[in-house]
Amino acid sequence: MMIKFGRNEEMVFSSLTFLFFFLPIVLISYYSFFPFGNRCKNYILILASLIFYAWGDARFVFLMIFSIIANYFFGLQVDAHSKANRKLWLVLSILFNLSILIIFKYSGFLFGMKNIPLPLGISFYTFQVMSYIIDVYRKDSKAQKKVTNLALYISLFPKLTAGPIVRYQMFDNQINSREHSWVKFAEGVNRLVFGLAKKVILADQLAEVANGMFMKDAAALSVLGSWIGAICFALQIYFDFSGYSDMAIGLGKMFGFDFPENFNYPYISQSVAEFWRRWHITLGSWFRDYVYIPLGGNRVTKIKYLRNLFVVWLLTGLWHGAAWNFIIWGLYYGLFISLEKLFLERLLKRLPKMTRHIYLILIVLVGWVFFRADNIMEGVNYIGVMMGFGSDPIINNDVLLYLKDYWYVILASAIFSTPVGKLFHNIFDRINKKSEKLSRFMQNGLSYAFQSSVLVSFMLMVVVLLVRSSYNPFLYFKF
Repeated sequence: MMIKFGRNEEMVFSSLTFLFFFLPIVLISYYSFFPFGNRCKNYILILASLIFYAWGDARFVFLMIFSIIANYFFGLQVDAHSKANRKLWLVLSILFNLSILIIFKYSGFLFGMKNIPLPLGISFYTFQVMSYIIDVYRKDSKAQKKVTNLALYISLFPKLTAGPIVRYQMFDNQINSREHSWVKFAEGVNRLVFGLAKKVILADQLAEVANGMFMKDAAALSVLGSWIGAICFALQIYFDFSGYSDMAIGLGKMFGFDFPENFNYPYISQSVAEFWRRWHITLGSWFRDYVYIPLGGNRVTKIKYLRNLFVVWLLTGLWHGAAWNFIIWGLYYGLFISLEKLFLERLLKRLPKMTRHIYLILIVLVGWVFFRADNIMEGVNYIGVMMGFGSDPIINNDVLLYLKDYWYVILASAIFSTPVGKLFHNIFDRINKKSEKLSRFMQNGLSYAFQSSVLVSFMLMVVVLLVRSSYNPFLYFKF
């Protein structure tokens, strides 16, 4: 296989190339070497992961390999020295990893340097390798003696480019000892297909509406159009990112790995703090364990407690992007979470659940506008239109056309952003259990037939839409 040096379209899970070329070849190769033990299987995965990463821009494979080798060395040094020297090596490793991140992701923002390409998934694998070094320092994990094992942890393609962020202490035991079974493989396939459906059937269609509204000048945007655009983007980014996480978790299971969950229906939340316990769970727990708690968490004075919250949310905003609107977005959430911790949460608990839910949705929609806008002023102008300023029409023909073409996608997305899918599954199970005339075998057969028909239908729709669509990468790839 010839690898071209230079920028190309990244290989994404929701591409025909990945689904019908790359993944089948990797699976066949992986299970062909199954009798030879984990070492051979791991080598297959490392090679496949490097090819997967090189597909978009092969130059950055060398950057990742350099990071792997350097952090392998740092891990050994942190593990081998006395406490004082261990801390020195820890600081050096953090400075090394943050320097790479700053050079490639933040040089333009901090120093005005332009045209520096962003390596795919650099924020995700940098945070993962930093967790490895910190865990070794804390004695939560042992230093990895084999560089290939560390390479597998950092480069494994299902989680490489957009997470979930997997801690080394969770991954360590799976390198050489993980479960393979047909049941687990089938669970992985199911999760992969559901993630594909989220991305291709829902997120990509919602993007048509969201992009249509956010690309308009504020003067040409109606009030209803601005709200529809914000709602569609909120649903788009949820199904885009949670769909990717589902696919990553599913692919991991197909190769015997267990990855942590990353989403838990965040839009059913009733407070900002609850929303962020349900959204991008692995990033939130990373900042909690490696930044918030080391700063003192909530076991300090109120002033330092608030400082800790704002530091975490400033870093959360910066992690998502090197621009002022991401900083504003992070501090915006830091403000509301601080207010909730101080007094607002007590007031919210006295209100009806629906009122608390509406409060959360309004806060989140405004936040997503800043996240989606190209700069602060665009975000401010867009929110102004949402509030009824700077736009005369409440509704215009553009909005009516979008609603005519996409109303069913918006409705379905709103419904499936809640646990309604689990509700249908539970109802189906109850019907089976109450049907005393059916044998257990027939009940299981009906259940599997129903699930299979749903999965096949989703997969057919995904393939049809992928054949018809143009290249549409995951939103979080640029973070």
